[in-house]
Amino acid sequence: MSNPLLYSFRRCPYAMRARWALLVSGLLVNLREVALKNKPPELLQASQKGTVPVLITADGTVIDESMDIMHWALQQADPFDGLRSGKAGEQKAIQQLIEQNDGPFKYHLDRFKYACRFKGEDAEEHHNMARDILVEWNARLAQQESSDCYGCLIGESQSLADWALWPFVRQYRLADPSSFDCDQDLQAIKRWLQAFLQHPLFTRLMTPVKPWLPEHHPQTFPADSSLVKTDQPLFHLALIEDWQDACTQGVYQFSTRGLKLKEIGFIHLSYQHQLESTYHQFYRDRGQVLSLKLNPEQLTMPLRAEPSSAGELFPHLFGALPLSAVELVETYP
Repeated sequence: MSNPLLYSFRRCPYAMRARWALLVSGLLVNLREVALKNKPPELLQASQKGTVPVLITADGTVIDESMDIMHWALQQADPFDGLRSGKAGEQKAIQQLIEQNDGPFKYHLDRFKYACRFKGEDAEEHHNMARDILVEWNARLAQQESSDCYGCLIGESQSLADWALWPFVRQYRLADPSSFDCDQDLQAIKRWLQAFLQHPLFTRLMTPVKPWLPEHHPQTFPADSSLVKTDQPLFHLALIEDWQDACTQGVYQFSTRGLKLKEIGFIHLSYQHQLESTYHQFYRDRGQVLSLKLNPEQLTMPLRAEPSSAGELFPHLFGALPLSAVELVETYP
């Protein structure tokens, strides 16, 4: 099956939030960066709107709204529960925040960031109106902050609301950095935004890409990742107590060394030749652990090969590991 195809523009906040959801969900797509002043006919043929982002799924379905792309991606895999499955109250709050962002906040943001496009509008008034909304969001974030953690817009962990809004708050800051940075009423939202800008995913999100031309070789997003080789078994090293817990629960949800899937976002896997180095880096002081031999054909959640800090590609599973995929359990080493 071919990868989905994404038409995008690197700095567009709508495209940024769509790409963020693709990153979080572990998907790999073919990327076509669009020059907005010279949109390719292939984009216009796929979507008459001619705006980015546009996603064409492997079955040919065209999705040309950023929020629909985010929902689609997180429906494939949502390791952080960003959609808040089964939590109607939080889902309603998420939707209200997104509507506020995409409606009044973006309306005011455009009219002071691009004041030259809106003759007769009072840019300073629109700046203040957008700021009023940020002050409201700041209060939400401040309520959730702790001494060692920035706040989230809904509940105690990031949700679709955080991922959908932060590119627009970044755009607000870029329109007037000194004013934003010195605003004493926006301390919590500044910490929240900075957490995104310093996140390892941000660098991968914003990797520079040349505008696509038909003669170009396909570019993938994220650029540093690749498909996982599924013609060979995959492996995972597990603590004995974590495997025992999984056998009781009926599913394995640990990433590495006792850290849970919902903390990291994926389960670290290895090819067979990587087991020794993985053991020495993460488990050597624990003595004997377990090696789980996995059948890739039994893994239904997205797999993506991603670089370690040393640059070596390791397979990552963006969802829980079903016990049915485990072919063999052995002590290691």
